[in-house]
Amino acid sequence: MPLYTDIPTRPEIDSLWQADAPVAVSIYLETAPASSGEAERIAYKNAVREALAQLGNAGKEDLAGLAEELDVLDDEEFWRHQARSLAVFACPSALRSFRLPNRLKPAVVTGTRFFVKPLMRALTFPQAAFVLALAQGSVRLLEAVPDAPPREVRVPDMPTDVASAVGKSSIKDRAPVRRLQGTEGQKLRMAQFARRVDSALRGVLPGQGVPLVLAATEPLDSIFRAHCGYPDLVPRSVHGNPEGRGDAELVAQAREVLDGWYADRLAEEKRTFADRSELGRTSVDVAELALFATRGAVETLFVDIDAMVPGEVDEFGEVTFSAEGPGSVVDEIMRRAWLSGARLLAVRRDDVPGGGDVAGTLRYAPTA
Repeated sequence: MPLYTDIPTRPEIDSLWQADAPVAVSIYLETAPASSGEAERIAYKNAVREALAQLGNAGKEDLAGLAEELDVLDDEEFWRHQARSLAVFACPSALRSFRLPNRLKPAVVTGTRFFVKPLMRALTFPQAAFVLALAQGSVRLLEAVPDAPPREVRVPDMPTDVASAVGKSSIKDRAPVRRLQGTEGQKLRMAQFARRVDSALRGVLPGQGVPLVLAATEPLDSIFRAHCGYPDLVPRSVHGNPEGRGDAELVAQAREVLDGWYADRLAEEKRTFADRSELGRTSVDVAELALFATRGAVETLFVDIDAMVPGEVDEFGEVTFSAEGPGSVVDEIMRRAWLSGARLLAVRRDDVPGGGDVAGTLRYAPTA
């Protein structure tokens, strides 16, 4: 069962966070790839009713336009092709949806801005991945998602092996190839093979932050990396010859590689935070970070994905906290930091330095 995903790009996130509509609806739903889609479709209709009820005091024209946009997804074919979560953002004049590989909590949020924060989890740690099993005698691309069997992805124009990719009966053919023979000739043919594989993958891989894990042995591993143009090729590999190993085994090992890579990246970010702390270039205070984000001073922002801090942030970055309400200080800090070019890490609370709602490294040390 394929996993249909739409990982948002940075420009798409920019558009969502820059939107300032008279009424805006954000809906997050749990979905299942193997489902017929009927249960999810019903859950969506219930969420739409809840959203319109929340906006009962809005203008009639705005509500009518919003209802029309939300009704666009009342399509059986759409609901049959889902991932693990669905995020829907609608205003009276537009609707955008993303099918996500991450499991996100259901939510219905209304206001004048979109509730984008949960979407950032899919950008921080994408749970979908591809695995390229590459050997001299075979190639296959697998789609890997949690809690689902691997699926081999058909790749048009993919070469089947090194020898056929370069028009030889055997890679060990010792006929001169540009005056190169033996080991040097074999490496040259592997490079030609790697370029053809990379070219074929370009028409299939999404190029939107979805990792590609390589399963290969040397020297093919290093040769492919030297010629691969995919920006999200994971620097670690599944070691050993992938030939003769089942898809499930390769994907399980690729998941271990991916988890280790994510853990290393997060550990490195925490070390950087500690280093910046010694220079006075960090903060774990919500009110301070609201000011810094407004001034464009935030370099990297850690955010507890479940944090909700009711309140408002004014145009100067001053925070007014409240006991409850539709506004979220943390969401606004994220929005301003992102639009100023900061890197956002949507993590669990235990991974936020200081264990609070937010933490950030700064581009410069604040003056007294």
